[in-house]
Amino acid sequence: FAGPPAEGIFTWGSDGDDQPRLELRERADAPEGTKVLHGSYDISGWGGYSHDFAFDRPAHDWSARGGIRFWWYGQNTAPLPPGSGPRIHFELKDGGANGEASELWTTSFTDDWQGWHLVEVPFSRFEYRTDYQPVGGIDQVLGLTSMWGYAFTFPVGRAGEFMLDGVEVYGAADPVVQTKVVTDTTVHPVKEGDSADVRVSVATTGSGPLTEPVTVGYTTEGGTATPGTDYKPLTGTLTFPAGTPSGTSRTVTVETAKDRVGETAETVPLKLTVTGARPPAEDPLVVIDAHGLPYLDPKLPVRQRVADLLARMTPQEKAGQMTQAERNALRAPGDIAAYGLGSLLSGGGSVPNPNTPAAWADMVDGYQLRTRAARLQIPLLYGVDAVHGHNNLVGSTIMPHNIGLGASRDPKLAERTGAVTAAEVRATGVPWDFAPCLCVTRDERWGRSYEAFGEDPALVTAMETVIRGMQGAPDGRDLGRPDKVLTTAKHYAGDGGTAYGSSTTGSYTIDQGVTRVSRQELEAVHLAPFREAVKRGVGTVMPSYSSVDFTDDDAGPVKMHANAELINGVLKDRMGFKGFVISDWQAIDQIPGDYASDVRTSVNAGLDMIMVPSAYQEFHRTLLDEAAAGRIPQARIDDAVARILEQKFKLGLFEKPYADRSGLGAVGSAEHRAVAREAAAKSQVLLKNEGGLLPLKPSQKVYVAGSNADDLGNQAGGWTVSWQGSSGRNTVGTTILEGMRKAAASPESLTYSKDASAPTAGYDVGVVVVGETPYAEGVGDVGNGHDLELSAADRTAVDRVCAAMRCAVLVVSGRPQLIGDRLDRMGALVASWLPGTEGDGVADVLYGKRAFTGRLPVSWPKS
Repeated sequence: FAGPPAEGIFTWGSDGDDQPRLELRERADAPEGTKVLHGSYDISGWGGYSHDFAFDRPAHDWSARGGIRFWWYGQNTAPLPPGSGPRIHFELKDGGANGEASELWTTSFTDDWQGWHLVEVPFSRFEYRTDYQPVGGIDQVLGLTSMWGYAFTFPVGRAGEFMLDGVEVYGAADPVVQTKVVTDTTVHPVKEGDSADVRVSVATTGSGPLTEPVTVGYTTEGGTATPGTDYKPLTGTLTFPAGTPSGTSRTVTVETAKDRVGETAETVPLKLTVTGARPPAEDPLVVIDAHGLPYLDPKLPVRQRVADLLARMTPQEKAGQMTQAERNALRAPGDIAAYGLGSLLSGGGSVPNPNTPAAWADMVDGYQLRTRAARLQIPLLYGVDAVHGHNNLVGSTIMPHNIGLGASRDPKLAERTGAVTAAEVRATGVPWDFAPCLCVTRDERWGRSYEAFGEDPALVTAMETVIRGMQGAPDGRDLGRPDKVLTTAKHYAGDGGTAYGSSTTGSYTIDQGVTRVSRQELEAVHLAPFREAVKRGVGTVMPSYSSVDFTDDDAGPVKMHANAELINGVLKDRMGFKGFVISDWQAIDQIPGDYASDVRTSVNAGLDMIMVPSAYQEFHRTLLDEAAAGRIPQARIDDAVARILEQKFKLGLFEKPYADRSGLGAVGSAEHRAVAREAAAKSQVLLKNEGGLLPLKPSQKVYVAGSNADDLGNQAGGWTVSWQGSSGRNTVGTTILEGMRKAAASPESLTYSKDASAPTAGYDVGVVVVGETPYAEGVGDVGNGHDLELSAADRTAVDRVCAAMRCAVLVVSGRPQLIGDRLDRMGALVASWLPGTEGDGVADVLYGKRAFTGRLPVSWPKS
């Protein structure tokens, strides 16, 4: 770069901290004035940068060139072994209207060098990106005639620096790039004695016919199945002559043989040799399903099935079951079987594209299909944070956050909301929900306050009916139903009691801090909800990031993920918890010591599965090493794996690993939204009502103002579509203003002015809807860019409207806000909490269709 970076260079990330830092720097070994792009990164979620070409000019045509190259300056102090450095993902933006509405093609390289190195990437190395596409994909062909830019994605869990210079296309076109061979799927499970049909197709740029012939040789070789005994060997050639239409397919049929011996799964790789086109990223794999073994018999008791399967497992397979990875962290899809991963998860905002119910089911089924290639074919347990509905899914039913449900004080309603959430989650192929949060919030400055049902452990315990709604009967007999999910009681224990200023996590002030209590107080306040959860048969428990520091001893604070006394001693032994303990996101890394110590300490403390979520290979290897050295007892490993397998059997995943799609049509349905609407109405707390200002009369002329009157994202809060949530219409629903317009005698009887700048004369009453914008976890801690004060714009709106007419103020927030200095000006005050997508429910109580029945679940401070 000889000047400022070209227009269109921008950074992105899961939050501000994950966005790389870019600047131009002088290149020391070049003429004066020559600059390079320098960047630094420290990624915990996801992050990178893009260079989008100007959208108001024609796209670039690279079809005459063979690849793209650039100079990369590695920051290593010495060259590293090839493949051992940080892996950088590099993608091209092909076709579509512009760089943000294109089709993504990806490859990667590892930064193994010391100093400048020329990275040359032939276009033939790029693969269609399957985990995310901005517009859902276009034609799945790298056309190269309409290119809009490129992007770099940096590795999760690593910090690093780089320098970049001289990005250019190079070489002559390779006609092979214009044509590719694809198979219908990579893994082809088949029952012993049946045949597997592998469909092989050709596709071209622009979907035109082949300009040159393509041949595909195939042969069955390698694998664990025995040729001639388990299957009929094959060798042959498929021919696609010039002129063959794009999309034409041929079928290769692999015949398997039947015997009467029970066996684990056996593999038959089908090796493809392609001439004249790009080959598939992976060769097809036919898998003869495991059969005839006791653990596969659904008629046997679960404990007997667990014992049989556990006895067959290798140490590597056991370690795999204890490993949970984030789906985007997978180095290759085949790692699911190679490492025998027990679980995958979608972190907040980790969604398929398009973000639809069917796409979720397709995504999870695709991951489950990969488990069929493993010897024992143990299904994945896929998990999501569905904390107030299936909140990652656009168009799902979003319930009020727990703080609002706590205000309803209606346990039966909580059970119904749980049932709706479970039905929508399971319909999309996800059998495990990291909910409910059973925290007892004791400080409104905590950024997770809204995840609590309240500050009183008795209230939290009463609302645990949500577990039955989600999971069914306490003995787990309902878990196999297509409308139930495995639940997670979190965060054990004391996460709501951390002291302000005690957190050492980044800029957090209270979240993940230290809970300083006596054993008696911990028992009475923070452990009580978990005793109830165990009685209700909760399937999993997640420890807190926080530490507990008992005031009645001198031991000092202990991270909950390392707290054997509270996990093994209290939860498992004294409470009798029979499910499994799952760590929080990368939480064991916060335990003092090196990584081996983190793994050893957490597993010995009672953790059964670790949400790694990125370094799953390192965790798997470390766990094996610690067990082999005897530092983690084999009995502890076996106990952990048995607990995990028991839940998988109860969920029916061995019989039905794929999504039961019969419930997809009910996702976001009117019936489900009616439950959310009722919950929103019952969560409203009337704190002041001078002169009977509320309920409003439909005939009244109403002036509506405030930042949260017409903002669906603000009223839904954090953990909505993305981890932190966002303002604006980020999903499907009804804003409070829209609900009011429907409840009024006519929509024209309402005037909306967000900042109250419109004339205020001539109205019967004003309604000002104020409050917070979305946040999640410690990002929302007071002192971390947040406070409990209304924004200046909201304060102005309240002042203007309440000075001009009788007014009602609604506070849409995850916790109490400081409004004491304006309370006298308000005729009515309503705590609306975070009501979710159904603003009609708020309008129902404003207009008297339902009575105000909510009560404060937490104390509301005056100052």
